[in-house]
Amino acid sequence: MSELFNKKEVLKNLIKQLHENPNENFGKIQEQFKHLIRELTPIEISQVEQELINEGTPAETIQLMCDVHLDLFKEALIEDELDVEPWHPIHILMEEHKDILNKTKALRELTNKIVNSELDEVNSKEFLKELKEFADYLSEIEKYFHKEEDVLFPYLEKHGVVQPPAIMWKEHDDIRALIKEFKKLLNSPLNEVKMKIKEVALGISELFYNHIYKEHKVLFPTALKLITDTEWKEIRKQFEELGYFAYKPIPFFLQAESQESTVDNKDGLLNLGSGYLSVEQLIAMLNTLPIDITFVDDTDTVRYFNESSDRIFIRTRAIIGRKVQNCHPQKSVHVVNKILNDFKSGKRDSADFWLKLGDKYVYIRYLAVRNEKGEYLGTLEITQDIVPIQKITGEKRIYDDLES
Repeated sequence: MSELFNKKEVLKNLIKQLHENPNENFGKIQEQFKHLIRELTPIEISQVEQELINEGTPAETIQLMCDVHLDLFKEALIEDELDVEPWHPIHILMEEHKDILNKTKALRELTNKIVNSELDEVNSKEFLKELKEFADYLSEIEKYFHKEEDVLFPYLEKHGVVQPPAIMWKEHDDIRALIKEFKKLLNSPLNEVKMKIKEVALGISELFYNHIYKEHKVLFPTALKLITDTEWKEIRKQFEELGYFAYKPIPFFLQAESQESTVDNKDGLLNLGSGYLSVEQLIAMLNTLPIDITFVDDTDTVRYFNESSDRIFIRTRAIIGRKVQNCHPQKSVHVVNKILNDFKSGKRDSADFWLKLGDKYVYIRYLAVRNEKGEYLGTLEITQDIVPIQKITGEKRIYDDLES
């Protein structure tokens, strides 16, 4: 502990020296900084930077060192890559990490250039175009987030690793919040918000570096120890379904394993009370519904979701058997628990929500599922885009023939 304290104090002194004589000391201090920084984690360095800001050190001085330490960590992560085959999901995530680090560095460089430029109508327009291209890129990072949140994290939870994925998801949400702020700033005159844009861009970059460091050093090695080869192949198949945004991996083909019939008789039908359907008919029927449904049983475990053609919220088969609380960000788990507890106690039988999501107006219903005795069996989530319904006027009583 004392050794760590001493290293942090040395780092603080180096940055203070830089503040006192920036032109004279930068080169010399940079070399000492590079040597010291390799012995500290991103979190420890961030703590030092925050302490200096609290003590009154100008943000501009801190940012000089930020650029150095972020670049050094990028080099260190590339040097210490985990040894996995090119088809492997961890290899794919690490390649996406590389691209994210490169792009966030380029974004920092662009915002530094903007801050140091005399803005006019011409260059402001060009700078804004470049910033919007970065905003589009940052939007695509959702595909990376979903591969972890909806596929990798559930498999880790099945092996008893629950808290680390929850922390990583929280960091995803922190990054999302900054990306949202970055996009919002682009709607204001550039000369009025250029310093704030630079600050947010640096924040995005630092959050990603800290996050990626933890994944490479802790989360990924843990996953490689616990998750089986068969499970990794399942994960890769689900990665294919979610798609990629920055790295196109080598093709991967997984032969589907035969599944046992859910009925004893191959040609048998399921007795559904009001009728009989084959498994094939039932699956096709549920997947044809113009709504998304998910069923959570009485132990809060996800048991089923339909695979409709245009799902509003992403679902992957990795969530089957997952506790529903782990399918939500930590900040909303208390709401999930409140709904479930009210359903179980009989206090309520439904809960409705509606929200704007891009060009969709999403209506979400949670319904308590009970047997004939009124005993709680689970909760059904129904999600639907109601924009087409809101547009309905008048009446339609005639079937329209389609031209061939």
